[in-house]
Amino acid sequence: MISVDEALERIFGKLPDLGSESVPLGRAHRRVLASPLVATHNQPPFDSSAMDGYAVRASEATPDRALKMAGTAQAGARFVGMMEHGQCVRIFTGAPLPIGADAVIMQEEATAEGNRIRFEKQPTVGQNIRKQGFDFERGKELLPAGTALTPAMLSLAAAANLPNVTVSRRPRIAIMATGDELVPPGTPLGNDQIVASNSYGLIPMLSAFAEKVVDLGIVPDDKAKLDAAMLSAFDMGVDILVTTGGASVGERDLVQDVLKDLGVTLDFWKLSMRPGKPLMFGTRGKTLIFGLPGNPVSALVTATVILRPALRALLGHTDPFWPRFGVPTLGALPPNGSRRHYLRASLSRNDIGYLQVRPILETDSAHGSSLAAADALIVQRENDPGQPPGEIVEVIPLNWG
Repeated sequence: MISVDEALERIFGKLPDLGSESVPLGRAHRRVLASPLVATHNQPPFDSSAMDGYAVRASEATPDRALKMAGTAQAGARFVGMMEHGQCVRIFTGAPLPIGADAVIMQEEATAEGNRIRFEKQPTVGQNIRKQGFDFERGKELLPAGTALTPAMLSLAAAANLPNVTVSRRPRIAIMATGDELVPPGTPLGNDQIVASNSYGLIPMLSAFAEKVVDLGIVPDDKAKLDAAMLSAFDMGVDILVTTGGASVGERDLVQDVLKDLGVTLDFWKLSMRPGKPLMFGTRGKTLIFGLPGNPVSALVTATVILRPALRALLGHTDPFWPRFGVPTLGALPPNGSRRHYLRASLSRNDIGYLQVRPILETDSAHGSSLAAADALIVQRENDPGQPPGEIVEVIPLNWG
């Protein structure tokens, strides 16, 4: 049995290089940059006005003098020619600054007398002007590789005149549930049958990181059927195979033997964590295989703690473990043993708006309703003596993507 940290280190060391691809901005939301985003031009590409008003020579726009309005400059239609001495130009936000102007006075500080314009106070040189390259300059790295693209970042890429971005390829994932006792939701339950639920939580979790997730359904505890299902996944060329159930060492836990027969090299199959001790990891060529426990809470917690960081690292995220943070606990944590404990918990805000977390003390690995009520996991380290209320504890938020 190995620690969570060692397991992740081993997994990270075996992640394949999936390469990269160019995708249009419209399909790049949440994709991870495989190479830096570099500006191809200056933004703005010219000196421009930061507001509606009048473009002037700062030295001439004194309160005791009226300037003659020579024309108008607006976005997409600049003032043509040079602004002469004694003149000003009506200008609108984003419009190119006329030649000869070195300041913009907002319209609220001007009074028009026909085509003669007076100003309340003399401006300073550069006032209300966005200089060429103010936002970014050509050749500047705007975003580093490993950045997951947000809406604001996609807007930035568009402003940099980039119709496409180079992002990491996403893995193709196959998932299957194993067990003679499992039946699909909606099935009238017979004696000794259980409704299969794991895949319905895992598929949306994994889909955020995958090109495609193939659901192989429920496979009974039969070596020939398990062999056929797993072989079909490998024949599809999936990058990751995820199984749930059958990963332990009982007589009916056949997944490990079938994987070995199919040429899978197992790296580990027990983790020092709870819930989720019987977690298996191996490789077959460049394909990664994760055998998650069958209990619903164990399956989703191990996917959160192990599989999600592995997928983020595979995609090149700069921080595979994001998001994690420390917040005060509203309840005491009991002493912990030698296995790292991931306690179900709920986040809330206190009276001044700061986050706090309340532990859910239900620990049964099949108690799905308590996990559904949780929106966080509290990380309790090995041999922790327990923590009183108010202590800062490490939290993994759930459902944040």
